[in-house]
Amino acid sequence: MKGFKRENRLLSLCGLNCGLCTMYLGKYCPGCGGGEGNQPCAIARCSLQHPGVEYCWQCHSFPCEKYEGIDEYDSFITHRNRLEDMKRAETIGVEHYNEEQTEKSRHLEILLENYNDGRKKTLYCQAVNLLKLQDIRDVMKTLEGEDREGLFIKEKAKRAESLFLEKAGEREIELKLRRKPKK
Repeated sequence: MKGFKRENRLLSLCGLNCGLCTMYLGKYCPGCGGGEGNQPCAIARCSLQHPGVEYCWQCHSFPCEKYEGIDEYDSFITHRNRLEDMKRAETIGVEHYNEEQTEKSRHLEILLENYNDGRKKTLYCQAVNLLKLQDIRDVMKTLEGEDREGLFIKEKAKRAESLFLEKAGEREIELKLRRKPKK
């Protein structure tokens, strides 16, 4: 979108955790303000009318009608918890929030390189996006402690999946996209 640029590619102005999204990781989206990838974004267009607003929570109109029901359904993984994620970034500061997201991203890279049987990318992206950082650290520590030479990738992927589903269950988090019902 002409005139729309952002430095922070991990957290968009509307609260998406771009660095943990399969679209961003697959190079299908340049992230918020990264080029041509955000043409239809009404929130990006709105931000151009509010100079000095780097994140929506900084706008005097926030939360506006664009945020009504925003966390009810997912069009893709990082849609969930945008309001909660923005509140956390505002509370702890964007720099600290980005540090957490960067650590989550490193864990995601390890999972995709060492525990992906070709069918777990979405699950890992959801788990890393939705679980708290300490929960992810706990799962990774367990996986590292159990990692033995000679295990097939399918076995490693199954164990990682099991640990993430268990941790998500403890937190009452469903690691599935919540699709909008068809009318």
